[in-house]
This record gives sequence, C-alpha cells and structure tokens, in this order.
Amino acid sequence: MGFFDTPLLITVAPNGAYKQVLDHPALPVTPESLAQTAKACHEAGAAMLHLHIRDAQGRHSLDVAGYQEALRVVRAAVGPDMILQVTSEAAKVYQAPQQLAMVQALVPEALSVGLREIDQPEVGEAGLAHFFAWLLEHRVMTQVILYDEQDLRRWQALRQQGVVPDGRWFLLFVLGRYTAGQRSTPQDLLPFVQAHHTGEPWAMCAFGAGEHACAATAAALGGHVRVGFENNLLLKTGEVARDNAQLVQQVVDVAAALGRPVATPQQAREWFAA
Repeated sequence: MGFFDTPLLITVAPNGAYKQVLDHPALPVTPESLAQTAKACHEAGAAMLHLHIRDAQGRHSLDVAGYQEALRVVRAAVGPDMILQVTSEAAKVYQAPQQLAMVQALVPEALSVGLREIDQPEVGEAGLAHFFAWLLEHRVMTQVILYDEQDLRRWQALRQQGVVPDGRWFLLFVLGRYTAGQRSTPQDLLPFVQAHHTGEPWAMCAFGAGEHACAATAAALGGHVRVGFENNLLLKTGEVARDNAQLVQQVVDVAAALGRPVATPQQAREWFAA
C-alpha cells in the first residue's frame, strides 16, 4: 500500500487528567458531556476517542465501575462505530500494579499505556511480559506511549528481548511535556522518526498552539495524529477553539490537502486486529 493510500487515523483526546471546566466550558468531565463530545468529534472525522474519567470531585480516576458507566453512555451516543480507548495514566495518583489491575478488570476494546509508567521494579520484565501477552490474548488494541527517544529505545529493546511479544502494537510519540507555556514544534518529532525502526504504526500528540503544525507534519510523514483539549485548547491561528471537534476538523482539512484519506473506525480495527 502506498503512502497516499494509507488512511490517517485521527484520535481525539478531549479532556485529559488535569484540565477542568474552568479551563474551557466545553471540556467534558462527565459521561454525558463526553458522549456529546465523542459524537461531535466522530462526525468531524475522529475514528477514536481517548477517554479519561473523573471522580465525583472532578479528579483523575481509574475506577473500573466509573469507566464502565462512561463507556456505556458514550457508546449509546456514538453507536458501535467509534473506537473507545481508555487511558491507564497514573497522573501522580496511581502506581503501576493498580494501572495493570484496572486494565485486566475492565478488558477495554482499546488502551493507551505509558511504557515508563509500567516499566517499574514492582512489575519487572516478567510482569511486563505477562501483561503484554494478556493484551494480545484479549485482543486489546494497545497504544504504547513514549515520551522521548530513550523510551523508544527501551521499547525496542523489550521487543528484541522477547519481553514484549510480536503483535500489532501502536506507538504514540509525545512531543513536549505538561509545563507552563509549553509549545511543541514539528522538530520535536524528528528524533522519534529517525530512531523508529521496528515498524509499528505511530501517532503523535503535542502541546499548545504548535499541536496543529505537529499533526500536519506527522500526517505528511505517514504517521497518525491525536489532538484535543487534553494537551491544547488553541486553533492553528492561536485563537481558542470552540470545542474539540474544531481541532479534529483542522486535521481533516490537512488530510484533504495532502490527498490522504481519513481512516474509518472499521479500517483501524482491521489494522490492529489480533
């Protein structure tokens, strides 16, 4: 398949672990608002929703029952089509064993997991091997989050050593960090692309008003993109976006300019099916 025949998978990350409604009135923090956001973003062109849930006080949560309820409400709004990806992010609240236990109790369709968060002594390489084998066995569409080139090389080593078994893994390259005034740039993508040699499909996420330029660069290089209020509230013009769907629409417009089709959820499911 040639580059321009490879559809662009757009994921929307509409809330994250930290932002609140005070940061933007359209930030979804309840199952109902997540459902409305998911529907609008799916209609705009997003094939996958990256889902965070909150507790009763609005704080980051990995509660299994909370996830089950949010997934039920969102699925009712978007129907069977959109891919619903849950996060296992620690967010300075959870430890690696708790993160793994949540995933295994929930058995989600799709998951994002930070490698450095679970690659911890209390898990060990034997625990990592068991967890990644479990993900394959249960056909969980898994995106592995990598924060820098060192993370990528650690992932490659784990694969080479057989700790991570062969499978249809999906990588996320994170450009930048949660810091005041952070603005990622397309150049932040280069170390990842240059060091990536294990063949997994990859996507990027970025911070601040540079998010759109980074997304456009990734799309032009054959990668995939994740955009949304989790990391950025701004349009490419620097204006505050009306909602998450506007950020998705910007990427759809880039794909059209490149002559690259936008992936449907069904196409993405077929790529990552075990």
